[in-house]
Amino acid sequence: QVQLVESGGGSVQSGGFLRLSCAASGSPDSSLCMAWFRQAPGKEREGVAVRGNTGRTAYADSVKGRFTISQDNAKTTLNLQMSSLQPDDTAMYYCAARVACSGSSYALLPGFEYNYWGQGTQVTVSS
Repeated sequence: QVQLVESGGGSVQSGGFLRLSCAASGSPDSSLCMAWFRQAPGKEREGVAVRGNTGRTAYADSVKGRFTISQDNAKTTLNLQMSSLQPDDTAMYYCAARVACSGSSYALLPGFEYNYWGQGTQVTVSS
């Protein structure tokens, strides 16, 4: 059973930066498809960034050029470096994983299912 634990959320001012981390454990195969999602109050959950098994990455248009998804060499921690944060980035951020994906933007669509989810970490950006 894969377990995901997010950390790194917090409150920042507009233009600031944060780094989120997602520690993964329990996977028999260290290579997982992993992604970040976010959900703001009253809004649908939104795919933010994904990293496929081979390292291919994709981003939501709203975060391209500002957010960077990466994974440590041991493939146990997924990171999301967020810069130039804006109030619209305020949301609960969730880490998600599934056995495999290509890492294309298709993996960020609402109908693309993930088997494992973390509990979330709050990001609040004030203007």
